[in-house]
Amino acid sequence: MATIGTFNTLTIIDIIEHGAILNGDDLGEILLPNRYVPENAAIEDNVDVFLYNDSLDRLVATTEKPKAKVGDFASLKVVQVNKIGAFLDWGLPKDLLVPYNQQHKAMEENKNYLVYVYYDEKTTRLVASSKIDKFLDIYPAQYQQGEQVSIIVGPKTDLGFKAIINQQHWGLIFQSDIFQPIRTGQTLTAFIKEMREDGRVTLTLSRTGKDKVNDFTAHFIEYLKQNENFTPINDKSSPSEIQKVFGVSKKAFKQTVGHCLKLKLIAFENNGIKLLKEE
Repeated sequence: MATIGTFNTLTIIDIIEHGAILNGDDLGEILLPNRYVPENAAIEDNVDVFLYNDSLDRLVATTEKPKAKVGDFASLKVVQVNKIGAFLDWGLPKDLLVPYNQQHKAMEENKNYLVYVYYDEKTTRLVASSKIDKFLDIYPAQYQQGEQVSIIVGPKTDLGFKAIINQQHWGLIFQSDIFQPIRTGQTLTAFIKEMREDGRVTLTLSRTGKDKVNDFTAHFIEYLKQNENFTPINDKSSPSEIQKVFGVSKKAFKQTVGHCLKLKLIAFENNGIKLLKEE
């Protein structure tokens, strides 16, 4: 069954002056305008299309890929605000509406907001909402410390960044655990740092303990190989310099250097570190 606001594989049932007519099953016949019709397309061919309502509220198909689809969280830019609501650039000719009653705070033009995209059954429109909480799981999170998860970076706070875990729960990345540039709306791999008694979840962008050392070891060795088997950065270097070059804390760097020394992969030389042999 074809679904509005998502990608569908539909069959061409006719080709007319304005484009190809697709079989939308319960949604009826759907036009794929000429500019999106594949070259040499023929009746009974299948095409992958995204379904949405155009500026005249007609259901149409496109082969363009929007920045988000139904069920997605995304950071999108407001391009217009009027009496109906705010309109977001989501990569399609018709902008995506955020009604006033779906705005967590009044939206302003040229600013980006984290929103959830959904199909409003009452208005039969694709819309977005910045009231993120109501689209997340109300049940307490059940994760294990160290578990790998997918996150969408949320708004910045005084403590760090909020993040949506596995499209289900809020988590927090403390500023002290961030060693790389991140931005709202970015999708990243993270790890559960702590499951707190109050139900809140803290995250880290890199593994902890032994796993963290093993992960960074491969990166460190590869860096040395790409830089003539040497780096002037050593365990005496400043935390900011280490973070800038390697994207890890000084503690993680020192643990990795110690690990590599034990394995006799590296040696200190000329106030730097030299690669002795491949891992």
